[in-house]
Amino acid sequence: MTDTVTKMAVINSTKVLPSDVIIKLYESNADVTIKETCFGVIVSGERKAVDELLSTARKMDPYGIFIKERGFAPGDVIRCRATRRGGARPGFHTLETEDKILPHIAQALKALDKGEVPEKKKQKKKLDIEKFKQIIEEAEVSE
Repeated sequence: MTDTVTKMAVINSTKVLPSDVIIKLYESNADVTIKETCFGVIVSGERKAVDELLSTARKMDPYGIFIKERGFAPGDVIRCRATRRGGARPGFHTLETEDKILPHIAQALKALDKGEVPEKKKQKKKLDIEKFKQIIEEAEVSE
């Protein structure tokens, strides 16, 4: 029995188009299933083949192509909109939200690779209980 996996490559790049990545995947002639989506591409097949293929594709833009494992293969009746009578597939809205923050993640990864260390944010001190009591007392007196 082979270890079959489905992974999604979310493409949020300023360097490559999703079509560029898909062409690269098709050119490999790997024994995998490839499906284009609105966020990138889904690749399903033997784990080793999928990992190698997506690793190669990710080199096209390491900060603009993000890969995540997906629970269902393309066309799975549980996820397929045709068998569910339309609507957004489960997980679509989460992926849509994640896609919006990917440029920030890419920027942080680039900075980390350059050795930049983020500045620690100053934590606000909690209001001392005695100071809080004093504020209340002053407010009562002024009324």
